[in-house]
Amino acid sequence: MDRSRLNIAKIGESYAVTHLKARGYKILAQNYRAIRGEIDLVAQEGDCIVFVEVKTRRSLKFGTPQAAVTAQKQRQISKVALAYIQTHNRLNAPCRFDVIAIHLSPQLELLKLEQIENAFEFQGEGGF
Repeated sequence: MDRSRLNIAKIGESYAVTHLKARGYKILAQNYRAIRGEIDLVAQEGDCIVFVEVKTRRSLKFGTPQAAVTAQKQRQISKVALAYIQTHNRLNAPCRFDVIAIHLSPQLELLKLEQIENAFEFQGEGGF
């Protein structure tokens, strides 16, 4: 990922963290890496572990941010989420997958933030 795209992604994640904290979520991890993948944010809402994929765009020319969370990306996120709950001994905790779609202005100001709860189900064998 080139520097400008990485910077835009980090700005988007910062807006997402602020959004989640304002709604009472506890941030458990940022950029959690495991099994050749990464989850942008791991948060907790009540007793539910929330795995959050943040997608940020400055233009909608190539579609909405959430459209970038493809089936392949969902499978990758699911594998990393399973590794997280196994590693942190949270196998019995309820979990969900959210997407936070962020649209920024060309000046990197927040135009729109949309949190899509339960954006997709676990993709993989076994399940939680």
